[in-house]
Amino acid sequence: MLFAMILISVVLIVVLTAVFKVHPFLSLLAGAFFVGITSGMPLLAVVENVNDGFGGLMKSIGLVIVAGTIIGVILEKSGAAFRMAEVVLRLIGEKRPQLAMSIIGYIVSIPVFCDSGFIILSSLKKALAKRAKVAIASMSVALATGLYATHTLVPPTPGPIAAAGNIGAENYLGTIILIGLIVAIPAVVVGYLWAVRVGSNITVPEDVEETGLEYDEIVKSFGQMPSTFKAFLPIVLPIVLIGIGSVSKLTMAEGGFNNFLQFLGAPSVALLAGVLASFLLLPKWNEETMTSWIGEGLKEAAPILLITGAGGAFGKVISNSGVADLIGKMNFDSLAGGALFLLVPFFIAAALKTAQGSSTAALVIASTLVAPLLPAMGIEGAIPLALVVMAVGAGAMTVSHVNDSFFWVVTQFSGMQVTEAYKAQTMATLLQGVTTIVVTMILWMVLV
Repeated sequence: MLFAMILISVVLIVVLTAVFKVHPFLSLLAGAFFVGITSGMPLLAVVENVNDGFGGLMKSIGLVIVAGTIIGVILEKSGAAFRMAEVVLRLIGEKRPQLAMSIIGYIVSIPVFCDSGFIILSSLKKALAKRAKVAIASMSVALATGLYATHTLVPPTPGPIAAAGNIGAENYLGTIILIGLIVAIPAVVVGYLWAVRVGSNITVPEDVEETGLEYDEIVKSFGQMPSTFKAFLPIVLPIVLIGIGSVSKLTMAEGGFNNFLQFLGAPSVALLAGVLASFLLLPKWNEETMTSWIGEGLKEAAPILLITGAGGAFGKVISNSGVADLIGKMNFDSLAGGALFLLVPFFIAAALKTAQGSSTAALVIASTLVAPLLPAMGIEGAIPLALVVMAVGAGAMTVSHVNDSFFWVVTQFSGMQVTEAYKAQTMATLLQGVTTIVVTMILWMVLV
């Protein structure tokens, strides 16, 4: 009955979100209270668990999400995201425009939400398509799949951070970033190949193709863009600091200097250092940049924080409902080890993503549901938990269709019809998700 109540709570969350369009924050809270009450938990204990779950997750990853969102907004508004795109374009060359767009998406979506990244780079995509005489749909799918890969797999994007926090892997963000960057590469490659093969055969209305500035005009429209060093620093610095902190922990050395390195490598400190680095991108230090831009970052972070916190509350109630004890008594030998177990979070996340559309919500809910299973399976430590996050992220890719806001951003800014977008964008995300879970399972067999 307890498992039945949890299943019903998940259905309740999906129905509230997908059918009645209730915000995922309230849907997750409704699911948490439903599980707590129907499991026989004392009513005051339900409230206590909801509060503890919400606050506990905010304590570990709240600052990380806020800092990452602020960095993304500043990169977007300062023109740094466009500068990064221009650098990649120069390195790859205009003769391979789809590959350039895939790599640009891979980099830009690490701190910037994929929806925003696609909108920012839409004018560049059109200009390059016009100059290289390639189909806009092909460029659109290449950019969209590049953005999508790191959006679902690589912190400091909020979804992967929330998944890490839910399964108790918030102290292994360095490992998760590294593995996420590696696992995202095959997903980007598959998206690129699909963009070239299928997107090239899709035509859009002539008025869409003809609109837009030339490439040189777009670059001039940004005015004085930041230098390459300043543009990449807010992304690279936190990753480097987290990596140094992770290595410092592995050495098990003691002393003031080692403690200082671990302090710098703490995710909240590393991301706040990235925020400070992003201040170098501000054209002026005034009320517009220091208050309005940062305030916009806080506004974007708020719903993510609420969804993540509500997911933590849902997970805490499930954990203390007695299901963890039941799982601990079960025999999981039939799952034949961790590689096959990764299919569990993958299919849960894929079902949630397909049903309600939000990758972040799918990451939060799926990681919450599988968290009690991990101790029973003996899954612990940096690499195994990082691969579980990758499995959840793979499911959260599968698939993007009409109930996903990103699907409509891609459709509207590329000029594709819905049926064409299903063939190009939705099928590409399906292939990305399947590729990612296969790569993740292979990495498990090699590394664990």
